[in-house]
Amino acid sequence: MKARFRLFRRRGTYYCHDNVTGKQTSLFTKNRPEAVRLLHAHNEAHIQPALNLQIARAYLSAADPASARRTWRMTAEELLRTKRAANLERWHRALEQPAFASVLELVILETRAEHFLQALAEGTVSTNVFLRRLHNFALDMAWLPCPVIPKRQWPKVQHRERRAITLAEHTRILEREQNPERRAFYELCWHFGGSQSDIANLTAGDIDWPRRYISYQRLKTKEIALLHFSEAVAEALRKLPADGALFPYLKSVRAADRATEFHQRCVGLGIEGVSLHSYRYAWAERAKQCGYPERFAQVALGHNSKAVHRAYARHAVVSVPPLDDYERNCPGNGEAPRMVPFYAAR
Repeated sequence: MKARFRLFRRRGTYYCHDNVTGKQTSLFTKNRPEAVRLLHAHNEAHIQPALNLQIARAYLSAADPASARRTWRMTAEELLRTKRAANLERWHRALEQPAFASVLELVILETRAEHFLQALAEGTVSTNVFLRRLHNFALDMAWLPCPVIPKRQWPKVQHRERRAITLAEHTRILEREQNPERRAFYELCWHFGGSQSDIANLTAGDIDWPRRYISYQRLKTKEIALLHFSEAVAEALRKLPADGALFPYLKSVRAADRATEFHQRCVGLGIEGVSLHSYRYAWAERAKQCGYPERFAQVALGHNSKAVHRAYARHAVVSVPPLDDYERNCPGNGEAPRMVPFYAAR
């Protein structure tokens, strides 16, 4: 049988020429014995791919005895050991998706790109996100010799468009809400922009009345959110329990149940496209529109990423002040800087 690859040298470096496709690949060596050995490896890989797979497994088994039988489910179980609380629950829900069933029982070394592509085609955005994380975990642990799908070839994650809840919609929800605890809960979501779980878990001990601020640790990121509150918020807080949890019932139910209750109220009022998370978008957009410093907004929202805050506020409309005003008010000759009015869009 004629060999598929042949050897040639160019400017002292040896190359491999594919007699079928005509493609030429550098062997990155100027040593002829090394080049000949690499050429034989290319030809043998083409002639007996099945045998070469077994040889590769034998080498890998010597370094990692479990590699020949390690499945994606076993990898997922190791990954779950690193997760806690809400993250662990999210991973369990993701792995229960039907699209993952065709992948989890596959041996890692026998997985091909079409296996992943089929799962991604059958799944959702969540499948794409969590399968990518599982794949990267296997790579980081050196259980996967090379990527199943190259990074640039993964299908792009496309989330649903999300928007902020408007003041008019928020007001309608409060007017319709008869339950005092839920009404106060929605009010604090509007004023603080907190995630629903963080607001629902607030306690009376989180409030510093003398200095009029509220502080809590975010459940998701463990960042500290610290906010001073106005008199309008103080009035709402005075109606809540003075000891223990501020929202005893809402704290005891699942986040999904709180979301369902809010969705039911939106459906009853004909409000579409919003969820409890929309309160965070609304807070960020309000902050941007009125010129609230971004560093303060990051602390208030409980994250230190500018990219996250900009994503929340991406729909905010702001009118940029004229540069001429800044130039005229620029300090000079030892003068103190003067304030330039901020023009917020209405």
